[in-house]
Amino acid sequence: MPDVNAAAGRDLCVIFNPGAGAEDGAQTRASLEEWLRDHPGRSNLKQIGEGSDIVEETRRAMDEGYGTIVAAGGDGTICAVASQLKGTDHVMGVLPLGTFNYFARGLGIPEAPDEAMAVIRGGQTAPVSVGEVNGRTFLNNASLGAYPAILDQREGVYRRWGRSRIAAYWSVIVALVNFTNPLTMRIVVDGEVRRMRSPLAFVANSAYQLEQFELEGADHVRNGRFALYVAADHGRLGLVRHALMLANRSMQVGRDVELIGGRDIVIETRRSKNLIARDGEKEVMTAPLHFQLRRDALTVIVPAGDGGA
Repeated sequence: MPDVNAAAGRDLCVIFNPGAGAEDGAQTRASLEEWLRDHPGRSNLKQIGEGSDIVEETRRAMDEGYGTIVAAGGDGTICAVASQLKGTDHVMGVLPLGTFNYFARGLGIPEAPDEAMAVIRGGQTAPVSVGEVNGRTFLNNASLGAYPAILDQREGVYRRWGRSRIAAYWSVIVALVNFTNPLTMRIVVDGEVRRMRSPLAFVANSAYQLEQFELEGADHVRNGRFALYVAADHGRLGLVRHALMLANRSMQVGRDVELIGGRDIVIETRRSKNLIARDGEKEVMTAPLHFQLRRDALTVIVPAGDGGA
């Protein structure tokens, strides 16, 4: 059953990444410090700076006995904190400061910092399922192929034009125009084998994100499965058309992408090393790539009266 007033009286630590999104980091920190002064239990603020690490700071907060740990940042920051809290009795609060904030929005957590703080103070806990690829956590999605290439392009666009959703969308077009490496894949979903050639395999674990783009597949996620999308291989211009259709909410399953639902997914490619994107972060992983769903592995504070993801 949900636990009402989840953070009240609990020792609470905030892991704050001031580099996330376009918010004023100094102003947000001041608001957090003021908010923590009114917290009835023990509290602390750990700011991520140059040379510090989100995972290590989270582990340190756990070792220091903080029962509630708040991830204050974008989806990448939230994912890093969640990777340490999953499977434990710690409670996670979410203060979304990123560009898209799909995880928080999917749980009904407001994007305005003061409103999100009110949820942490007066909300309730709910169990949330997380995805893993080769043991590495993701909350919204993980993918290989074109999307990690988009993230590479996005970093340059952000450095030049700043962080915004418009800049993010523009980086998609630029990256896809230059993408030339489709994948030959052997995909095993819940024991069923498929062989496919595609520029993109995208594993979704956020029903909210799929609904935002009016994509079929949210029911798979709500029913405890991943939604795997494999794009049709129509070359670079075809990828650009797919991106425009996605932006216009006109992409169709069966015509533009194939949708497969499953709890356990293994993807092999002809490459021993593959660039993988997880919740906006990217890293190289060794094949085969094993995607697993961990049901109700994370306890998150959500608005009172909500049932969680």
